[in-house]
Amino acid sequence: MTSFAPDSIVLNRKLPLWYQVSQSLRASILGRSPRDPLRLPTEEQLAGHYGVSVLTMRQALKELEDEGLITRHRRRGTFIEPDARRGAPVRLLGSVDAIVAQQSGMTTRLLAQGTTAVPAELAEHFPDLTEIATYHRLRGDDTTGEPTNHARNYVRPELAARIDPDDLVRWPMTKVLRDIVGADISRITDTVEARLADPETAQLLHVPLLSPILHYTGVTYDTDGRVLDAAVIHYRGDRFSFTVTLDAT
Repeated sequence: MTSFAPDSIVLNRKLPLWYQVSQSLRASILGRSPRDPLRLPTEEQLAGHYGVSVLTMRQALKELEDEGLITRHRRRGTFIEPDARRGAPVRLLGSVDAIVAQQSGMTTRLLAQGTTAVPAELAEHFPDLTEIATYHRLRGDDTTGEPTNHARNYVRPELAARIDPDDLVRWPMTKVLRDIVGADISRITDTVEARLADPETAQLLHVPLLSPILHYTGVTYDTDGRVLDAAVIHYRGDRFSFTVTLDAT
């Protein structure tokens, strides 16, 4: 039987290896094609693929099993759960692969794209620009289709010129910039705060006006410290929780 082939990653030794592996594998699972096989390689094969120990791989798989994304059967192997309902914690641990995993596994509709003046609240991130490319997407649960968040990305024009809008329907912006455009991403800073739904958000997310939402801002930097992308995302407060995991090392 053919096994599912996950993406590869470059591990950051400053973060827990099991966490990075689990988030990378999670992103691969959520971004898979319906034609991809459901069976995962063995623990030993996966450990070799990611360059980690079998014990680390086992811990990563347990994380995905607890989330309901995979099922493990003694003597039969490990399988992707095709009908699993994706959990949706907003988790931050400094890993780009963690951000990709967080944003994967949702149905996505591109509502609009174009150019606009740099918003005042983002001007400090783009001091050399007066106009910027923008993409507005609505994302929902891939099982029920229920809208869960809407996102606006503000991207440098020279990078936007190399983005295929179809890729933004399948993949998160972070993955498109890193893996397709080839941007050298060094870090992403995240800010999450509680807000009340404005008329646009209430209409898009099917929530009452002024109901609680999570307002997320993610700023993506390259290795020279230049901002490549600023994402502003509004999450339904009744569909997401906010979790920060701190590495004690």
